[in-house]
Order: sequence, then structure tokens, then C-alpha cells
Amino acid sequence: MLSILQAELIKSMKTKDKPTITGLRNIIGKLKAKKIDKGDSLTNDECILILNSSAKQLKESIIQYEKGGRNDLAEIEKFELKLLEKFLPEQLSEKEIRIIVQKHIKLIDAKKSMENMGKVMGIVMKELMGIADGKIVKKIVQEELN
Repeated sequence: MLSILQAELIKSMKTKDKPTITGLRNIIGKLKAKKIDKGDSLTNDECILILNSSAKQLKESIIQYEKGGRNDLAEIEKFELKLLEKFLPEQLSEKEIRIIVQKHIKLIDAKKSMENMGKVMGIVMKELMGIADGKIVKKIVQEELN
């Protein structure tokens, strides 16, 4: 993943696309920092987790900037988010997530009760790591268990 991002950075530098260069440097910086913290190379799954976390932070920043009337900063964050999403796997739709949640509820024979929320969420999130937003999964699991 890091090599792909660095290749994109080189392309952007050749075309002198400053916003893309800045965005890619931010993304690469986050990955390199985690690599140093870990003391070893990152797996592809670890990279995707980091990119998902960064995307979540960017979405929250956009909301805060827009609330504060700082649309100029929100636009910068939106650009970086769009850039980041190019390197993330396609996210599942709510319908696809619901099918997976229903399957796991049947597999573990979970009773339709909120007591089973943690058990179902743990199993479902392992399968959907990096391809589904945790908030959406939580909402769907709650709906299915009620």
C-alpha cells in the first residue's frame, strides 16, 4: 500500500498537483508513523484500518468546519477524503450489511435481544473490517435484534 501511495505521489509531483501532493504526503505520513510505532512493516489490512480511521477523522473534521462556518477548510478536508477513498476498498451497502448481519444472527442462534449485541457485533465486524462503517453496522444489528 505504501509503495502504491508513493508512486502516486511521484506522479503528482511530476504534474505539480500541489493539493494532491499535500494530501498524499499526509496519508503516507500517517502510515509511516504507524510503521515506526509497530517497528515492522504494515500488512495491507493494517494499512486499510489506518486509512479508514483517517477517513473517519476527515469526515468528523468536515462536519466541525462546516458547523463553524469554515467552508474553506472543509473543502480541503473533502479533497483529502476523496483522495483517501481512492485507496480504500469499496464500502458495502446497507442492504449487503443487513444480509451478513442476519446470517450471523442465525449462525450463532442469537435470540432477538439486545443482550446479544456485543457477540453479534464482534463476529460481524471481524468479517466487515475495512469494508463497512461501524456506525452503520451497529445501527443494523440493533434493528435486527429488536
